[in-house]
Amino acid sequence: MGTGELDREAHVAAGTEVNGGTAAPRTLAEALRARGDEGLAALLRARPDLLVPVPGDLTQLATRAGTRASVVRALERLDRFALQTAEALAVAPDPAPYPVLLGLMAGDEGDADIEAALPRAVGILREQALVWGDDDRLRLVRTARELLAPSPQHPSPTGLGPTVAEATAGMSPTRLQEIIATAGLPTTHDPVSAVAALTDLFTDRERMGGLLDTAPMEALGILDRLVWGPPYGEVTPDPAPPVRWLRDRGLLLPATARTVVLPREAALHLRAGRAHRVPEPVAPAVMPAREYRPQVVDSTAAGQAYTALAAVEELGKEWNEGGPAVLRAGGMSVRDLKRTAVALDVTEQVAAFWLEVAYGAGLIAPDGEADERFAPTPAFDEWLGLPAAERWALLAGTWLAATRTPGLVGTQDTKGRTLAVLGPDLDRGVAPEVRRRVLTLLAGLPAGASPDPETLLARLRWERPLRGAARETGTDLRARLASWTLTEAELLGVTGRGALAAHGRALLPGAPAPGTDHPVDGHAPQHPHRAAVPAPAAAGPEAVGGRRPAHAAVADHAGAAALLAPLLPEPVDHVLLQADLTAVAPGPLQRPLADTLAVLADVESKGGATVYRFTPGSVRRALDSGQAAADLHAFLAAHSRTPVPQPLAYLIDDVARRHGHLRVGAASAYVRCDDDAVLGEILADKRSAGLRLRRLAPTVLAAQTDPATLLEGLRSMGFAPAAESAEGDVLITRADAYRTPARTAPAPVPEGPPEPDATLLGAAVRAIRAGDRAATVVRRDDSAAPDTAGDGAPPRTSAAETLATVQAAAMTGSAVWIGYVNADGAASQRVIAPVRVEGGFVTAYDHTADEVRTYPLHRITGVAELADDAG
Repeated sequence: MGTGELDREAHVAAGTEVNGGTAAPRTLAEALRARGDEGLAALLRARPDLLVPVPGDLTQLATRAGTRASVVRALERLDRFALQTAEALAVAPDPAPYPVLLGLMAGDEGDADIEAALPRAVGILREQALVWGDDDRLRLVRTARELLAPSPQHPSPTGLGPTVAEATAGMSPTRLQEIIATAGLPTTHDPVSAVAALTDLFTDRERMGGLLDTAPMEALGILDRLVWGPPYGEVTPDPAPPVRWLRDRGLLLPATARTVVLPREAALHLRAGRAHRVPEPVAPAVMPAREYRPQVVDSTAAGQAYTALAAVEELGKEWNEGGPAVLRAGGMSVRDLKRTAVALDVTEQVAAFWLEVAYGAGLIAPDGEADERFAPTPAFDEWLGLPAAERWALLAGTWLAATRTPGLVGTQDTKGRTLAVLGPDLDRGVAPEVRRRVLTLLAGLPAGASPDPETLLARLRWERPLRGAARETGTDLRARLASWTLTEAELLGVTGRGALAAHGRALLPGAPAPGTDHPVDGHAPQHPHRAAVPAPAAAGPEAVGGRRPAHAAVADHAGAAALLAPLLPEPVDHVLLQADLTAVAPGPLQRPLADTLAVLADVESKGGATVYRFTPGSVRRALDSGQAAADLHAFLAAHSRTPVPQPLAYLIDDVARRHGHLRVGAASAYVRCDDDAVLGEILADKRSAGLRLRRLAPTVLAAQTDPATLLEGLRSMGFAPAAESAEGDVLITRADAYRTPARTAPAPVPEGPPEPDATLLGAAVRAIRAGDRAATVVRRDDSAAPDTAGDGAPPRTSAAETLATVQAAAMTGSAVWIGYVNADGAASQRVIAPVRVEGGFVTAYDHTADEVRTYPLHRITGVAELADDAG
């Protein structure tokens, strides 16, 4: 198969017939009208902003596709070579034949890689309606040409300047004649022919080469400095001889009073025909930095996944009784972030990451009270009840789709304000796309290989060269997001030692097989995977309080959870008690055991084995939660593989004997005790001065402070008081006492409309086709109906004629064209197929809206039958 046949196949696949028998399209709308439904669906899939709202017909679609905002968005999604192709078309003649475009991209000497990649690039531009027309008349849409064409205010990325015709506009005819005469050309009778003669000279390789052979060496040096851009240079009123030589022959043309410009045709000759200095037809490969055995990667990632679960669980427990206050502007203060980092034993940046993941998963949220603060949600308790692998799947899936960007915490926005963790300004719509793309590129490496970060960033820059400094001026946001993705994926256990784990690969449906960096013919795919941000699930029978249950969200990544589950350590049901008042957990504990032990003891160290320490405070905490000393002895005996040490038994009995001897209640607050000597001891202690106690009775003290402060003050003095209710009963406090109301997890904030699914695309294409049919319909010529408007205007008929026509159409099953005015007075044209006419209403299938509707007959302004060959 020859190169021409390959080019033809590529263009036919893009949706445009090469050298077909039909007439060439004159407008973009005509080009779109010639496409099949698959071609229109491909356009709407690649540019989903064109669907909001659904265009009424193909003319509206073409108009919207040419608006500046939509074209800018489409250009930002092009890879580097497709963008270079569009830039070359912007400096080519309009329209440009395909061979001319190939010459601008490959140069006079040609390039096999460019010749192979150019049909794909043209196909992308054509599919996205940035280019239209057959190969002999390729046209870049006007808005894209305005954005990419060279101008003094917006230099072209090609480094080319204006054409000879553009640069000489406004030049005096006498000066033009002087230039062509000095260049060795015969004089002409008008400026137009003079410009054409100079242009022909600069585009003739042989004559242009002969002219440059006579140039001074200094003049050639000046051209070398201008040839790749910028093409402008400053001159003095009395320029040097080399500059004068170039200016006299039109190789430098005046741009302003003090600047000259190298015309485009001359620059292209000096560049050997290339529009770009370094064309990049092939995507740079992501190179592996190191390779490990896949089993090592999976086990390392699983260990980190378990650490991630422990960190989020510890965060929830740390805030069980209420977390830090919410700032007035939203988010958490720097001081509270530092405290959380200390509690989790991580850096502040890592703590911010765990906070954002938990917040995105709906596990923590503001409580909505007057003095608002953060706290775990009911979903946190639901999450704790899931198997470990499913808990991880929820966190990883949330992170992958979230637009919130923890890496921005601590930086400043464009107004100089510091961005706070859990604050309102951390959403970046491009984040899910970058995360998913980074993981997809990792999936294309050999199994167990970690990437070279520089080659990974180079690949991302090639795929989206225009999308970097979207909000962060002067910085490449996509590069920063990619670096954060590598770090965050390692923290979550999606990767191990930098390489994608098997359960991480399962998060990416359709990910390439290991070792296939470029899945299509050695080139990057036409559309690198774009993550469509999932819309919040509609509340159904499984919804609770407007949120999606954790088990429903986990089902989205059940495959990843299934692969991770065998790699996680099995929970154990025992601990090892030691004589130094510590207990060693040889692995992750089963949930009931872990919850009870977390109340009875404090965590002293973490790692492969967790060490718990028993203290008077921790034992008192267990007694406060409703446990009795006998319950604690029985619990330890049942779950310890070693005998209960005597010091631990004494500690429990001693704290239990003193626990509740004092009772604190609300008067403002009071203390009562059957032993008045104890109350006397408290009054005599100088540390009680701040509590402002006074004796009301031999066994009762009153305090001018609240019960909680009184409890803490007495405990700091070494006593073990118990709180009591208004009825005199001991109040039992539990670790999970405080929860926010049911909250909906924050929905991602996409940068633009999400990629439409097949159902929406099909409905949109049918609606656009129907609307286009209504706008371009051919009506049957009926000279007996003088009130029927012509020239495509809505039909006008009497009420009797309207009723008769729609009744006849209902009996024959044919479609008719109607004019209709809705209740708001808006007029429209529709193509309908009447089904039933009764009671002053017509029920019909509306081809324009692609649904069955009912229309009042009195609102139909007129009706016309369609020609037999219409549509």
